[in-house]
Amino acid sequence: MKTLAAASAKPANIGALAAQFSRMREETAALVQPLEDEDCCVQSMPDASPVKWHLAHTTWFFETFILERFEADFQPFHPAFRVLFNSYYDGVGDQHPRAQRGLITRPSLREVWTYRRNIDQRMQQVFVAPLSDESAAEMATLVELGLHHEQQHQELLLTDIKHLFSLNPLKPPYKLLHTLPNADQLREGLAADALPDLEWQKFDGGVVEVGHDGEGFFFDNETPRHRQFVEPFSMASRLVSKGEYLAFVEEGGYQNPLLWLAAGWEWITQHKLAHPLYWQKSVSQFDSAWQEFTLNGLQPIALDEPVAHISFFEAEAYARWAGARLPTEAEWETAAVAAGSAVHDETDYFGQVWQWTTSSYAPYPGYTALEGAVGEYNGKFMVNQYVLRGSSCVTPSGHTRLSYRNFFPATARWQFSGMRLARS
Repeated sequence: MKTLAAASAKPANIGALAAQFSRMREETAALVQPLEDEDCCVQSMPDASPVKWHLAHTTWFFETFILERFEADFQPFHPAFRVLFNSYYDGVGDQHPRAQRGLITRPSLREVWTYRRNIDQRMQQVFVAPLSDESAAEMATLVELGLHHEQQHQELLLTDIKHLFSLNPLKPPYKLLHTLPNADQLREGLAADALPDLEWQKFDGGVVEVGHDGEGFFFDNETPRHRQFVEPFSMASRLVSKGEYLAFVEEGGYQNPLLWLAAGWEWITQHKLAHPLYWQKSVSQFDSAWQEFTLNGLQPIALDEPVAHISFFEAEAYARWAGARLPTEAEWETAAVAAGSAVHDETDYFGQVWQWTTSSYAPYPGYTALEGAVGEYNGKFMVNQYVLRGSSCVTPSGHTRLSYRNFFPATARWQFSGMRLARS
């Protein structure tokens, strides 16, 4: 699982970045405010991280890549933090084992908050310190990268907390205070809108342009913009719903090996999987009903909501069962442009679930990773993963782009991952 993708962007105004920095750090704190201290220290599985670690690692980024470079007479807040809260930066040094992040009972959560305040104050001092134009431009680029990195961890924090709470016998809800720009998006499991009919939108195919156009912030894996040829195809007008996926479950989709890729069948058989993550069937003496664990606690399945928390294997099997397939990322981007989604808030291409594609996570033609440690987080992960496009209900406001390439292994499903169907 990635936590940072190296990026390139035109440097922004330092004063504006300082204000954005303060706002972003406050938004992260607001996400943690509803939690108890005990909630913040537990790691529910190796792919997830404790909230405390998210708070410390995002702070580590600014200390390591900005303060260490630009602060006069730099001194680390705590020398051991360089290893404890490093994620995957081999160029920076050693890292504490990822699967053991939940064993870091010290520093305490209180000390991590102190760490954040200390680094935040020192960052504000660096923002007003005299720098050459070249250094100011370099710092602005790194700060902007750090802000987008923090937004990635805001999303991860919510997905990790959901997984943690799902394992608690009390099934506690996560009660976000309405202080964030996208707070209303987090009303998961409470959808009331009727599901529109699915229609097939036809595309002629041909040579299309894919990737970021170079304006504004972008991660380096979104570039370079390049041409691809796509055959004629059709794209579903909306996402696959939970009700539609429930039909796949109840008609024996998880028991039919002919629907699954060989590796997928082996995976669901080994782990005895029969439905998406967080679904369960409640059986009483009177009846049985499907429920799902959401950020609002255990709820009846909202049949008209997009299905979420499914792996690539599950999405691929459902598409075959439905007489369709998953789109390539070039098809997805072409259809999203046609749907008017370039602004990322006009259709369900954004803001509900990340959407699996059949495209392997690989470099675009002509891709070159950035130099240094901040260039590590894209190129070295370009193997054995699939691209997801769009964004989800827990993606922070302002963190979506038409060209954004998320990526996960074929078995990952604790993220808000769903699907949109395509046909040839």
